[in-house]
Amino acid sequence: MTEPRVPGTDEDDDWVDLPCGERAHMKDFDLGMREYACSCGDTHAVVMDMHPPSRFFPESIADVLRETVEPAESDNFDEFGTPHLMGAVMEQLPEEVTAVEAANDGSVGYAMLWVTEMDGRELHEVVVELMVELMDHAVSHADDAAAEQFEAQMAEFDVSEFVDAYRGAREWDDESGPRDADAR
Repeated sequence: MTEPRVPGTDEDDDWVDLPCGERAHMKDFDLGMREYACSCGDTHAVVMDMHPPSRFFPESIADVLRETVEPAESDNFDEFGTPHLMGAVMEQLPEEVTAVEAANDGSVGYAMLWVTEMDGRELHEVVVELMVELMDHAVSHADDAAAEQFEAQMAEFDVSEFVDAYRGAREWDDESGPRDADAR
């Protein structure tokens, strides 16, 4: 005899298949997380839709992106934000990102969750590199002087140094650090 249950509470719906092949419960991911210490032994970056783009670069750059990048009408977002950043990462590295749409699950506190094979620092570098590429493409449509100035600045820009400096300046505390897969 089948067991009665509430519609939409299928137990498989409560689990996230991680890029490493392990599984984690959706409620293992809370709003303050930036990394997840997985039972596979690795640490995976965790990003949620409400995390601001300033997680990866200064708010002034996020403001410029919001003002200049117009999202497609079909993507349901009014302005450029973290979902667009993670979409770019998924386009570049599809096998390394698990995306979970949880808008209908009010018990988890997020509408979108991305868990990557990479740790938080590696993801940070990828996001910055992708945004530099986006800006380079945009500047290539500008006048020659602006393009030359941007190229000169990028010749001196080191992504790793930027990420180290920015992460240090943000002074992220232990609350946002990795959470153990076994600490459920």
